[in-house]
Amino acid sequence: MLELTYLRDRRDEAIARLKKRNIDAEGLIGKAVELDGTRRATQNTLDAKKSESNAISETIGALMKSGDKTGAEVARAKTTGLKADIARLQDELNAAEAALHDQLCQIPNAPNDKVPAGKSAEENITVMQEGAIPQLHAGARPHWELAEEYGLFSLDLGVKLTGAGFPVYTGQGARLQRALIAFFLDRATAAGYTEVIPPHMVNADSAFATGQLPDKEGQMYHATVDNLYLIPTAEVPITNLYRDVTVEEGRLPIRNVGYTPCFRREAGSYGAHVRGLNRVHQFDKVEIVRIEKPENSYAALEGMVEHVKGLLRDLELPYRQLLLCGGDMGFASAMTYDMEVYSAAQQRWLEVSSISCFETYQSNRLKLKFKEDKKTRLLHTLNGSALALARIVAALLENNQTPDGIRIPDALRSYTGFDMIRKQP
Repeated sequence: MLELTYLRDRRDEAIARLKKRNIDAEGLIGKAVELDGTRRATQNTLDAKKSESNAISETIGALMKSGDKTGAEVARAKTTGLKADIARLQDELNAAEAALHDQLCQIPNAPNDKVPAGKSAEENITVMQEGAIPQLHAGARPHWELAEEYGLFSLDLGVKLTGAGFPVYTGQGARLQRALIAFFLDRATAAGYTEVIPPHMVNADSAFATGQLPDKEGQMYHATVDNLYLIPTAEVPITNLYRDVTVEEGRLPIRNVGYTPCFRREAGSYGAHVRGLNRVHQFDKVEIVRIEKPENSYAALEGMVEHVKGLLRDLELPYRQLLLCGGDMGFASAMTYDMEVYSAAQQRWLEVSSISCFETYQSNRLKLKFKEDKKTRLLHTLNGSALALARIVAALLENNQTPDGIRIPDALRSYTGFDMIRKQP
């Protein structure tokens, strides 16, 4: 969440940045500052009452020793009244702190100066585009039809086992999934990321720390008996490895990569644009996570973008880079680039990666800090998909289909063990 000192001391700047999200920035920040004023006033009054009570308590013994029992009783009566005041003020302080916390949780991150204002995806900016759009042969088909013909995955079997949106990969389709995961992990570790295999479920504290709670309850699967959440991305458990940690400056930057399945309810997602693998409830993804000193975070963001571009070039996929506008960014993000690949049979762009800098928004919740010149500061967190498999698979199948089968890009062949997907006997 945004730091209170930032909202108080740089209020105009915070309002200007948050207005890019097309929200009532003045109202949200004004309410938070008002609640903070109430909290601070209550704290001051409470501290004064405690100090007064302690001072009076110290006199009671002296009054008793001097034989002034009447004075001692009067002093005791005052401390009794003060204790009642202290208990009441403590309750008021607890309520004020809770109200302030709830208000701060309603304020999204303030967009970076480079982020354009806007309400929706139509106002995102195309930063660059690379790669030729494939020209497919007559009779080329979308990936869900190719999957049926070549026996690569089945959504119907997923419905049988679980429900809609849970594909079952088989044969060469399963091998392609495994190959992509290994390829993405190998490229990340070669780039200096340390691999992590995290749990696939997290507690509420972890979901809160990275911004999934209370913003995205409806998008996560909740195991209510144990109050655990299936992860929507490896970002959540990997970033939370550093919750309540003060990192030694010499350890920075921290770079982690992890593969996990991802679970998203995606409530209300229907229609032709979400057919096949375009939008599913469970998909595989390799995630890169970085923890950086504040002055280095945006250079790190650009480096993560270049890493993802390299993967897309190696997969021979036409792609474009978008800078998201304020109204289309995630709640916790300060700046986000989306990477999209072109799906030739569907003739549309598919998002395959979001790469974001959160500045101190997550680290403030995480209490993730470092010491520099004997001063403790919050770190910056970043993460990005490198890459999400479902739509990558969709684009690979569609863009590489030929009358003789589906061609595997050169960079993947050592991982798949075959250079063409053909009909199985």
